Amino acid sequence: MEDKKISISVQNLTKCFGSGEAKTCAVKNVSLDIYYGEMLYIVGPSGSGKTTFLSLISGVLRPDSGKVIVKDTDIWSLDTDSLARFRLNNIGFVFQDYHLFPRLSVLENVAIPLILKGEDWGKAINVAREKLQMAQLPESKYELPAYKLSGGEQQRVAIARALATDPTILALDEPTAALDGDTGKRVMQLIKERMLTPNRTILVITHDSRIFEDATRIVHMEDGIIKETSLDEVH
Repeated sequence: MEDKKISISVQNLTKCFGSGEAKTCAVKNVSLDIYYGEMLYIVGPSGSGKTTFLSLISGVLRPDSGKVIVKDTDIWSLDTDSLARFRLNNIGFVFQDYHLFPRLSVLENVAIPLILKGEDWGKAINVAREKLQMAQLPESKYELPAYKLSGGEQQRVAIARALATDPTILALDEPTAALDGDTGKRVMQLIKERMLTPNRTILVITHDSRIFEDATRIVHMEDGIIKETSLDEVH
Protein backbone atom coordinates (compact mmCIF):
# COMPACT_ATOMS: atom_id res chain seq x y z
CA MET A 1 0.00 0.00 0.00
CA GLU A 2 3.08 2.25 -0.17
CA ASP A 3 1.76 4.07 -3.24
CA LYS A 4 -1.71 4.57 -1.79
CA LYS A 5 -2.95 7.70 -0.05
CA ILE A 6 -4.44 7.28 3.43
CA SER A 7 -8.14 8.14 3.68
CA ILE A 8 -8.61 7.11 7.34
CA SER A 9 -5.94 6.91 10.01
CA VAL A 10 -6.99 5.20 13.23
CA GLN A 11 -4.64 5.92 16.13
CA ASN A 12 -4.74 4.06 19.47
CA LEU A 13 -8.53 3.82 19.45
CA THR A 14 -10.31 2.49 22.55
CA LYS A 15 -13.99 2.18 23.46
CA CYS A 16 -15.35 0.57 26.63
CA PHE A 17 -18.85 0.10 28.01
CA GLY A 18 -20.01 -0.20 31.62
CA SER A 19 -17.90 0.34 34.72
CA GLY A 20 -16.24 -1.57 37.52
CA GLU A 21 -16.48 -5.33 37.26
CA ALA A 22 -19.03 -4.96 34.45
CA LYS A 23 -16.69 -2.87 32.29
CA THR A 24 -16.08 -4.34 28.84
CA CYS A 25 -13.75 -2.89 26.22
CA ALA A 26 -15.06 -3.54 22.71
CA VAL A 27 -12.11 -1.87 20.95
CA LYS A 28 -8.68 -1.96 22.59
CA ASN A 29 -5.99 0.49 21.52
CA VAL A 30 -6.41 -0.24 17.81
CA SER A 31 -4.34 1.53 15.16
CA LEU A 32 -4.91 1.06 11.43
CA ASP A 33 -4.36 2.97 8.21
CA ILE A 34 -7.07 2.65 5.56
CA TYR A 35 -6.50 3.80 2.00
CA TYR A 36 -8.32 5.38 -0.90
CA GLY A 37 -9.24 2.77 -3.50
CA GLU A 38 -9.72 0.05 -0.88
CA MET A 39 -12.72 -2.17 -0.34
CA LEU A 40 -11.75 -3.20 3.18
CA TYR A 41 -13.60 -6.01 4.91
CA ILE A 42 -13.64 -6.22 8.71
CA VAL A 43 -14.39 -9.80 9.75
CA GLY A 44 -14.36 -11.78 12.96
CA PRO A 45 -16.62 -13.62 15.42
CA SER A 46 -19.70 -12.03 16.96
CA GLY A 47 -18.78 -9.76 19.86
CA SER A 48 -15.27 -9.10 18.54
CA GLY A 49 -15.81 -5.32 18.31
CA LYS A 50 -16.36 -4.98 14.56
CA THR A 51 -19.53 -2.87 14.64
CA THR A 52 -18.17 -0.68 17.43
CA PHE A 53 -14.97 -0.13 15.47
CA LEU A 54 -16.87 0.81 12.31
CA SER A 55 -19.08 3.20 14.29
CA LEU A 56 -16.06 4.87 15.85
CA ILE A 57 -14.29 5.50 12.57
CA SER A 58 -17.49 6.64 10.82
CA GLY A 59 -18.34 9.35 13.35
CA VAL A 60 -21.32 7.49 14.81
CA LEU A 61 -19.91 6.52 18.23
CA ARG A 62 -17.45 8.61 20.26
CA PRO A 63 -14.28 6.81 21.44
CA ASP A 64 -12.95 6.91 25.00
CA SER A 65 -9.46 7.64 23.70
CA GLY A 66 -7.48 7.76 20.48
CA LYS A 67 -7.91 9.61 17.21
CA VAL A 68 -9.73 9.05 13.91
CA ILE A 69 -8.37 11.15 11.05
CA VAL A 70 -10.71 11.09 8.04
CA LYS A 71 -9.62 13.02 4.95
CA ASP A 72 -7.04 14.86 7.09
CA THR A 73 -9.74 15.88 9.62
CA ASP A 74 -9.62 14.77 13.26
CA ILE A 75 -13.34 14.03 13.36
CA TRP A 76 -13.67 13.66 17.13
CA SER A 77 -12.18 17.12 17.69
CA LEU A 78 -15.19 18.61 15.84
CA ASP A 79 -18.21 19.99 17.67
CA THR A 80 -21.54 18.19 17.22
CA ASP A 81 -22.83 20.35 14.37
CA SER A 82 -19.53 20.29 12.49
CA LEU A 83 -19.30 16.52 12.84
CA ALA A 84 -22.86 16.13 11.52
CA ARG A 85 -22.01 18.27 8.49
CA PHE A 86 -18.78 16.36 7.90
CA ARG A 87 -20.60 13.03 7.99
CA LEU A 88 -23.34 14.28 5.66
CA ASN A 89 -20.80 15.47 3.12
CA ASN A 90 -18.30 12.63 3.33
CA ILE A 91 -19.62 9.41 4.89
CA GLY A 92 -22.43 7.06 3.90
CA PHE A 93 -23.38 4.52 6.58
CA VAL A 94 -25.62 1.43 6.38
CA PHE A 95 -26.78 0.33 9.85
CA GLN A 96 -27.63 -3.28 10.69
CA ASP A 97 -31.17 -2.23 11.63
CA TYR A 98 -31.56 0.11 8.62
CA HIS A 99 -32.70 3.30 10.48
CA LEU A 100 -35.31 4.13 7.84
CA PHE A 101 -38.21 6.53 8.40
CA PRO A 102 -41.08 4.00 8.45
CA ARG A 103 -43.88 6.28 7.20
CA LEU A 104 -41.90 7.95 4.42
CA SER A 105 -41.86 6.37 0.99
CA VAL A 106 -38.86 4.42 -0.25
CA LEU A 107 -37.94 7.26 -2.63
CA GLU A 108 -38.24 9.85 0.14
CA ASN A 109 -36.01 7.82 2.46
CA VAL A 110 -33.26 7.64 -0.14
CA ALA A 111 -33.63 11.31 -1.14
CA ILE A 112 -33.30 12.65 2.45
CA PRO A 113 -29.47 13.02 2.52
CA LEU A 114 -29.59 14.96 -0.74
CA ILE A 115 -32.36 17.25 0.53
CA LEU A 116 -30.30 17.92 3.68
CA LYS A 117 -27.44 18.95 1.41
CA GLY A 118 -29.73 21.45 -0.34
CA GLU A 119 -30.38 19.56 -3.59
CA ASP A 120 -33.45 20.27 -5.68
CA TRP A 121 -36.29 17.85 -4.89
CA GLY A 122 -36.65 16.65 -8.48
CA LYS A 123 -32.93 15.93 -8.79
CA ALA A 124 -32.91 14.18 -5.41
CA ILE A 125 -35.74 11.86 -6.48
CA ASN A 126 -33.98 11.05 -9.76
CA VAL A 127 -30.79 10.16 -7.91
CA ALA A 128 -32.84 8.08 -5.45
CA ARG A 129 -34.27 6.06 -8.35
CA GLU A 130 -30.78 5.47 -9.76
CA LYS A 131 -29.39 4.24 -6.43
CA LEU A 132 -32.42 2.01 -5.77
CA GLN A 133 -31.86 0.39 -9.14
CA MET A 134 -28.24 -0.24 -8.16
CA ALA A 135 -29.46 -1.82 -4.91
CA GLN A 136 -31.70 -4.18 -6.93
CA LEU A 137 -35.03 -3.04 -5.44
CA PRO A 138 -38.03 -3.53 -7.79
CA GLU A 139 -39.50 -0.24 -9.03
CA SER A 140 -42.95 -1.32 -7.87
CA LYS A 141 -41.77 -0.75 -4.28
CA TYR A 142 -40.54 2.84 -4.70
CA GLU A 143 -43.77 4.59 -3.61
CA LEU A 144 -44.48 2.30 -0.65
CA PRO A 145 -43.88 3.47 2.93
CA ALA A 146 -40.77 1.81 4.32
CA TYR A 147 -42.65 -0.10 7.03
CA LYS A 148 -44.40 -2.19 4.37
CA LEU A 149 -41.13 -3.64 3.08
CA SER A 150 -39.52 -6.92 4.10
CA GLY A 151 -36.23 -6.89 5.99
CA GLY A 152 -34.27 -7.62 2.84
CA GLU A 153 -36.04 -4.83 0.96
CA GLN A 154 -35.38 -2.37 3.78
CA GLN A 155 -31.72 -3.34 3.68
CA ARG A 156 -31.58 -2.48 -0.02
CA VAL A 157 -33.19 0.91 0.66
CA ALA A 158 -30.62 1.58 3.39
CA ILE A 159 -27.82 0.73 0.94
CA ALA A 160 -29.33 3.03 -1.71
CA ARG A 161 -29.60 5.87 0.83
CA ALA A 162 -25.93 5.47 1.79
CA LEU A 163 -24.98 5.67 -1.89
CA ALA A 164 -27.15 8.70 -2.62
CA THR A 165 -24.58 11.42 -1.90
CA ASP A 166 -21.69 9.53 -3.58
CA PRO A 167 -19.74 9.62 -0.29
CA THR A 168 -15.97 9.44 -0.13
CA ILE A 169 -16.26 6.92 2.72
CA LEU A 170 -18.92 4.21 2.42
CA ALA A 171 -19.41 2.14 5.59
CA LEU A 172 -21.60 -0.98 5.40
CA ASP A 173 -22.49 -2.97 8.53
CA GLU A 174 -23.54 -6.50 7.49
CA PRO A 175 -25.02 -5.24 4.17
CA THR A 176 -26.03 -8.71 2.93
CA ALA A 177 -27.41 -10.09 6.22
CA ALA A 178 -31.06 -9.93 5.11
CA LEU A 179 -30.42 -10.73 1.44
CA ASP A 180 -30.35 -14.14 -0.22
CA GLY A 181 -26.96 -15.29 -1.45
CA ASP A 182 -27.33 -14.40 -5.12
CA THR A 183 -28.83 -10.96 -4.44
CA GLY A 184 -26.16 -10.17 -1.86
CA LYS A 185 -23.39 -11.06 -4.27
CA ARG A 186 -24.94 -8.99 -7.07
CA VAL A 187 -25.41 -5.96 -4.82
CA MET A 188 -21.84 -6.05 -3.53
CA GLN A 189 -20.43 -6.57 -7.03
CA LEU A 190 -22.40 -3.55 -8.27
CA ILE A 191 -21.20 -1.45 -5.35
CA LYS A 192 -17.62 -2.41 -6.11
CA GLU A 193 -17.95 -1.83 -9.86
CA ARG A 194 -19.76 1.51 -9.63
CA MET A 195 -18.59 3.00 -6.33
CA LEU A 196 -15.00 1.85 -5.75
CA THR A 197 -12.72 4.47 -7.27
CA PRO A 198 -9.18 5.70 -6.53
CA ASN A 199 -10.80 8.56 -4.57
CA ARG A 200 -13.18 6.51 -2.41
CA THR A 201 -12.93 3.99 0.44
CA ILE A 202 -15.50 1.25 1.10
CA LEU A 203 -15.62 -0.39 4.54
CA VAL A 204 -17.62 -3.59 5.03
CA ILE A 205 -18.41 -5.61 8.14
CA THR A 206 -19.61 -9.06 7.20
CA HIS A 207 -19.92 -12.69 8.22
CA ASP A 208 -20.84 -13.60 4.63
CA SER A 209 -17.90 -15.53 3.16
CA ARG A 210 -19.69 -15.60 -0.21
CA ILE A 211 -18.77 -11.94 -0.77
CA PHE A 212 -15.16 -12.12 0.45
CA GLU A 213 -13.94 -12.24 -3.14
CA ASP A 214 -14.97 -8.58 -3.58
CA ALA A 215 -12.55 -7.37 -0.88
CA THR A 216 -9.22 -5.78 -1.71
CA ARG A 217 -8.08 -6.26 1.89
CA ILE A 218 -9.45 -8.18 4.87
CA VAL A 219 -8.86 -7.18 8.50
CA HIS A 220 -9.61 -9.77 11.21
CA MET A 221 -10.80 -8.57 14.63
CA GLU A 222 -10.97 -10.65 17.78
CA ASP A 223 -11.56 -9.49 21.35
CA GLY A 224 -11.36 -5.85 20.27
CA ILE A 225 -7.93 -6.21 18.66
CA ILE A 226 -6.76 -6.38 15.05
CA LYS A 227 -5.46 -9.94 14.82
CA GLU A 228 -4.50 -10.32 11.18
CA THR A 229 -4.37 -8.22 8.04
CA SER A 230 -4.22 -9.58 4.50
CA LEU A 231 -2.93 -7.06 1.96
CA ASP A 232 -3.40 -9.34 -1.03
CA GLU A 233 -6.49 -9.18 -3.19
CA VAL A 234 -9.01 -11.91 -2.44
CA HIS A 235 -10.06 -13.94 -5.47
